[in-house]
Amino acid sequence: MSESTVSGRSDSPAVALGPTALVLGVFSALGAWVPSLVLVTLPWAILAGALAVALGAMGVHHARRGTGRLWAAVAGTALGAIGCAGTTALLFALGA
Repeated sequence: MSESTVSGRSDSPAVALGPTALVLGVFSALGAWVPSLVLVTLPWAILAGALAVALGAMGVHHARRGTGRLWAAVAGTALGAIGCAGTTALLFALGA
């Protein structure tokens, strides 16, 4: 029992916000812009895009305070916004 049980700054759940936003953003962007995946992933792309933007914004906030990686949070936020906007534009273009 010589090791400390106190969590460090890299053990925070905020570290996972950026990579989670990045994965959701990639899923959303692929679902919105790849024609063969649009019909299969349409509802999930909207949800993934919105979650990527929300989690990415929280990830940016925590990364600026020193917990997590900024590049993953920014990339996830951008991809989520692109995917969500693309899916929304597709729905409006189809008249749904």
